[in-house]
Amino acid sequence: MPEFIFVYHGGKTPESEEEGAKVMEAWKSWMGSMGDALKVPGAPVGMSKTVSGGGVADNGGANPVSGYSVVQAADQDAACEMAKGCPMVADGSGSVEVAEIIEMDM
Repeated sequence: MPEFIFVYHGGKTPESEEEGAKVMEAWKSWMGSMGDALKVPGAPVGMSKTVSGGGVADNGGANPVSGYSVVQAADQDAACEMAKGCPMVADGSGSVEVAEIIEMDM
């Protein structure tokens, strides 16, 4: 079964410890709902830099990455259905980019 990377964009930093606990519980609940389909829980990421032929920019690009996960699904449509439950999508603070991971023989 194919694997898909979820690339998270956006989100917001909780303003209080209580809000942080609520947000963490929402993420745990969503990730738990995926069961064995969640292959790599992933993690949030820090500020990114963009490397191009013109050099290195500290701006994180047009839509900076805020985290990632890897899931297994029958197809991209099924993976997108899973992504719809992401807490950032549910609260409107972010989005999830869904792309199939292509295996390469090296």
